[in-house]
Amino acid sequence: MTQTRYFDADPLIDYSTAMFESVGMPKDDAATVARDLVKANLRGVDSHGVSRMPMYLTRLRAGLVNPKPDVKATRVAGAVAHVDGDNGMGFIASHRATDLACDLAESNGIGLVGVHRSTHFGMGASYALQAIERGYITLIFTNSSPAIPMWGGRSTFLGASPIAAGIPGGKHAPYVMDMAMTVIARGKIRLAAMKGDPIPEGLALDVDGHPTTDAAKAFEGVCLPFGGVKGSVLATLMDLMAGALTGANFAGDVKSLYFDHSEPQNVGHLFFAMKPDLFMSLTDFETRMDTFYERIKELPRAAGVDEIMMPGEPEQRREHHRMLAGIPITDNVIEELTTEGRKVGVEFPEGLSQPRSEAA
Repeated sequence: MTQTRYFDADPLIDYSTAMFESVGMPKDDAATVARDLVKANLRGVDSHGVSRMPMYLTRLRAGLVNPKPDVKATRVAGAVAHVDGDNGMGFIASHRATDLACDLAESNGIGLVGVHRSTHFGMGASYALQAIERGYITLIFTNSSPAIPMWGGRSTFLGASPIAAGIPGGKHAPYVMDMAMTVIARGKIRLAAMKGDPIPEGLALDVDGHPTTDAAKAFEGVCLPFGGVKGSVLATLMDLMAGALTGANFAGDVKSLYFDHSEPQNVGHLFFAMKPDLFMSLTDFETRMDTFYERIKELPRAAGVDEIMMPGEPEQRREHHRMLAGIPITDNVIEELTTEGRKVGVEFPEGLSQPRSEAA
């Protein structure tokens, strides 16, 4: 039976920072990636949290990811820039690109930044939240390694290719959207496989194209797009806009994080940033956001629903809860992280056997 321990955010960030430093990353870059991974855990997106660290470290040690990238930005039009990630961690190029898109929007009303020669960039909401903190609306596209079929196909071709977006709120929670084009994030299937847990029917096919509830077989096989053909069409858009347009790999050429150690991934991303006061004053915009929020709270609720929430609000509340109670991490992930730490003399924090009471 899988056991769980609970961890404060800061010790996990310190551990993760030290681990990325151990493979040659500068301290500031290591801390950036560490904070993003732990932020994902805090928000309940555990598939993109510290459990991914061993895979990232493997690619860094193998030379597939550049620990000290020379990330360069080139202005290609008035409100448009192109970023070369130099095959570094996608987190680093993406935070740089988000800031650059916001800077361009400050001067032009809207900013657009394409990124190529990047790698997996973690939780897309990280960049939506970054832009919201600066006061900007954002749209974030990325492509990724093949995970789902083109509609009508039976082999992987398109990536899970998440889309993320953020809209600042007024006095209430902002809008934050981050979703993959699969019925379920591939990282969640990976976590289920690590635990030995089954997955529900209708999420994936095995390598022979048969429906499966075996998470390990599903992870090696084909994820299914959400909404059938609609999810496939959106994944196609992500690949064309984030991959073909930016000069990154596309059309099935993005290398797998897990199974392909032949060369760097060359993932592509696209970041849009917009000033929220393009068509009215900022005060008026914030008032309209508050009106929207307050109206959805008063909508008639479906059976069994206690509250209607703004997209991103459940994750915001979960982050608040986990900051107080602790981040739950299962023993199989703890064992992997402890083993990684021992390789380089970094001790994994001990954690608590029970969540901390919020009243404490």
